[in-house]
Amino acid sequence: MAVIALPGRRAVDIPIAVIGLAVLVAAAMLLPAAYLVMRVLGEGSAAWDTLSATSTTDAVVRTSLLASAVTGGAIAIAVPAAWLTVRTDLPLRPVWAVVLALPLAFPSYVGAFAFVAALGPRGMLQDLLSPLGVERLPEIYGFWGAWLALTLFTFPYVLLPVRAALRGMDRSLEEAARGLGKGSLSTFVRVTLPQLRPAIAAGGVLVALYTLSDFGAVSILRFDSLTRVIYLQYTASLDRGAAATLALILVAMALLVVAVEGVTRGKARYHASVSHRPPEPVALGAWRWPAVAFCGLVALVALVLPASVITFWLVRGLGEGESLAVVREATLNSAYVSSLAALAAVAAALPVAILAVRYRGPLSSALEKVTYSGFALPGIVIALALVFFFANYVTFLYQTMALLVFAYVVRFLPQALGSTRSSLLQVNANTEEAARGLGYGPARVFARVTAPQMLPGLSAGAALVFLTVMKELPATLILSPIGFNTLATEIWSATTASYFARAALPALILVAVSAIPMMLLVLRERRVS
Repeated sequence: MAVIALPGRRAVDIPIAVIGLAVLVAAAMLLPAAYLVMRVLGEGSAAWDTLSATSTTDAVVRTSLLASAVTGGAIAIAVPAAWLTVRTDLPLRPVWAVVLALPLAFPSYVGAFAFVAALGPRGMLQDLLSPLGVERLPEIYGFWGAWLALTLFTFPYVLLPVRAALRGMDRSLEEAARGLGKGSLSTFVRVTLPQLRPAIAAGGVLVALYTLSDFGAVSILRFDSLTRVIYLQYTASLDRGAAATLALILVAMALLVVAVEGVTRGKARYHASVSHRPPEPVALGAWRWPAVAFCGLVALVALVLPASVITFWLVRGLGEGESLAVVREATLNSAYVSSLAALAAVAAALPVAILAVRYRGPLSSALEKVTYSGFALPGIVIALALVFFFANYVTFLYQTMALLVFAYVVRFLPQALGSTRSSLLQVNANTEEAARGLGYGPARVFARVTAPQMLPGLSAGAALVFLTVMKELPATLILSPIGFNTLATEIWSATTASYFARAALPALILVAVSAIPMMLLVLRERRVS
C-alpha cells in the first residue's frame, strides 16, 4: 500500500488513491471560481469598464437591498412563529409547526409563478374583481413582488433553527427574569432573544445567500438583480466577459454575507448550565386568537394561495386538453439526471470524508473546507464558469450530460459530504482494524465493513442532493444538452410565456416531491423533542 505523510504530523499510512481522489475533488470544486478570476483578469480594461459602469452599481445596490429586505422579512415572520409554536399554548400548535415549515417545499420560481397567476395584470384576482369595476391591481412585478415571493418561501430557513434553539435553551435564565418581576414580553426581549442570536444569524445567512443566488423568482417577477443581469448579458448581449465580471461580483457578495454572519455570531457561549427541562407553555390569554390569525395569514399567503393557484391551473389545463407527454418526459429527465448527480456527489464525497475523519491533519482539513466552497457559489456563476472553461478547452464535453452532472456535483457536494462525514464518524475504527488484522486489504475492508455501516448516511446525502437537483434552475437552463428538458426548465419556459396551465403540473410534481421530506423532518423534530 502506498503511504504519504501528512504535514505537521507523524508519518501516517494513507492509501495514495484516497488522497489523490480527495485532491482531485477539491480541484474540481475550485475550478469555477478560479476560472472566473482568470477570465476577468484576462479581460483587462474591459473588466474595469464593467465594474465601474453605473448599471453595475445599480444592479449591486438593487441586489443588496433585496437580500437585506428579504432577510429582514424572513426573520420578522420566523422568530414570532417559532416562539408561538414552541413556547406558548397556541391552539393546534403541532399542526402549525408542520404547516409553517411547508412553504420551504415551494421552489421560489414556483411561488413566483403562483403569485403572477393570482395577482398579475391578467391574474385570477383581477378576473374576480372586474365585475366590481376594478380595472387594474397594483403591480406585482419588480422589487416588491420579488421581496414578497422570496420572503414567504425562505422564512422557514430561519424558522427551523430558531425552533431548535428554543427547544434546547436553558430555561433557568427566563425563570430568573420572571422571578425579578419581568413580564413575558420583557423576558423574551431581554433574555430569550439574545440567546437566539446564533440561530437567527445562521438562518439569516441562508436566506441572504438564497436571495443572492436566486434566478427564477426575480426573472419571473422582472426584477433586475445581479443573477438576471448576468443571464441577460450571457444570452441576449452575448457578452461573456461582462457576464464573468458580474458573476465574480456576485461571488464576492456571497462571501461577504458569510463573513458578516461570522462576525455577528460572536464568541459567546449559549450552553445550558443545568439539565434541560421543557419550559411550561406561556399562556397567550387575550393574544391567543391574534396569534392564530398571524399563523393563519402566513399559511394562507405562503401555502394555501400558491397551492390553490397551481391546482386551479392544473384543472383548467387538463380541461382544455393540455398534453401530459411533455411533463412525463420532463419528470423522467429530472429523475434521471438527479439520480446521476446524487450518485456522483456521494462518490465524490467519500474520499474527502475518509481523509477528514480517518486521517486528520492540516491537509485533510484544508481539502474539506475547499469542497464546501461550491455551496457559496450561486448556480448561475458555476454554470457560466463551466461554459467558459469547457467551451474553450474541453469542447467534447460541452453541452453534454456529463457536464451538467458535474455542475450539480460542484454545486451540491457539501450536502452529500455532511451526511457522509457524519455517518463515517459513527463507524467504529476498531472494527476496521480488526478486519485488517484478518488480512483484508483497504478496498475489501471498506466494502465489507465500513460501507454497510455508512449506508444510512450515504442514502440521506444522496436523497438531499436528488431533491435539490430536481429544483435547480439556472445551471440546468445554461448547461442542459439541446432538447433536454426538466421539470424546472418546463416551469420556467411556460411561466415566462404566461402559459400557466402548462406550468401547473410540473410545478405540482416538484412541490409534492419537496414536501414529503419537509413533513418528515418536522415530524421527526417533534418526536426527538
